[in-house]
Amino acid sequence: MRLTPTQINTINSTAQAVLGEGARVWLYGSRLDDDRRGGDIDLLIESVPKASVMDKARIKYQLETALALPVDVLAAAIGGEPSTFEAIARKKAVLLRQEPSKELG
Repeated sequence: MRLTPTQINTINSTAQAVLGEGARVWLYGSRLDDDRRGGDIDLLIESVPKASVMDKARIKYQLETALALPVDVLAAAIGGEPSTFEAIARKKAVLLRQEPSKELG
């Protein structure tokens, strides 16, 4: 996977700030392939309710600003019937887990 722990934390924090603590973020696409270079960050974000168009735009803007990389956001409802594209993306997607913050000490 070609994302740093800091990028993963930024992605998760942003999704949860916009959609709530229950939001789950999955990475799919070219960033899963360690042998490739470049490419955008393809995210499948699950939440209840499903993210609105405005929520998706807010997440995309905030992440592109913070990461200085192009981001694509696909929204799905937790427990909902996935669209064909959501099902295809989910087959190879990896759940992005937030790294615990380290205490300074």
